Amino acid sequence: MPDLLRLRRFSLFFAVALLGVLLLAAPSAHAQGKRKVIQFTGIVASGDSLLGVPGATIYVPKAGRGTSSNAYGYFSMAVLAGDSIVIRSLGYANQTIVIPPDFQRQSYSVIIQLQEDATMLGEVRVFPYTTERDFKKAFLALRLPTEKGTAAADNLNEQLMRRIFNSQPMGPTANFRQTMQQQQLEYDRRQGMGPSQYSNNPLLNPFSWLQLIQQVKKGEFKKKDNDD
Repeated sequence: MPDLLRLRRFSLFFAVALLGVLLLAAPSAHAQGKRKVIQFTGIVASGDSLLGVPGATIYVPKAGRGTSSNAYGYFSMAVLAGDSIVIRSLGYANQTIVIPPDFQRQSYSVIIQLQEDATMLGEVRVFPYTTERDFKKAFLALRLPTEKGTAAADNLNEQLMRRIFNSQPMGPTANFRQTMQQQQLEYDRRQGMGPSQYSNNPLLNPFSWLQLIQQVKKGEFKKKDNDD
């Protein structure tokens, strides 16, 4: 009987001690399973030129999150320690960066140099015929219409072209040229070198009056003896 009592006490003490050890180990195990959040920043460059690659995608496939580089190739996103990050851009080979699982700092900065991966696609020739021989046969048997009565001849009709010329609005080049001419004409008018209402109308032009007075003084308007 005393041995049985001792065995029960020992079992109870062992169970309490084991429960205490498990309770103490649980927070540390939870801390080990929770990965650290890291700010991942960098520049995606083109080879050795260090020119930024805009629009490159930076994403974590397992987590399904990511971002893209700006016009200068810069990016910034939050990742977890141990993440595998894939960087890709059209025309370049994919590159993968792995954050160390035991990384302790708050940020991780890199310069990613993507290497060009140009792929030459094969020639694709599209024909409405099953074989090239059928296409040549149909081409040789083709009968072209005469010039008279065709759509090309109708488009070159003089009356049609004149109607299009009179009704078609001016394009950007003509508008720009007209605007520049109007600005230059206005500038010349302000400087007194361009045509104006005073220069076009001799009665309003002081220089014309001066010339008239000089002609009167010189007697250029007097009737000569041999004049009728």
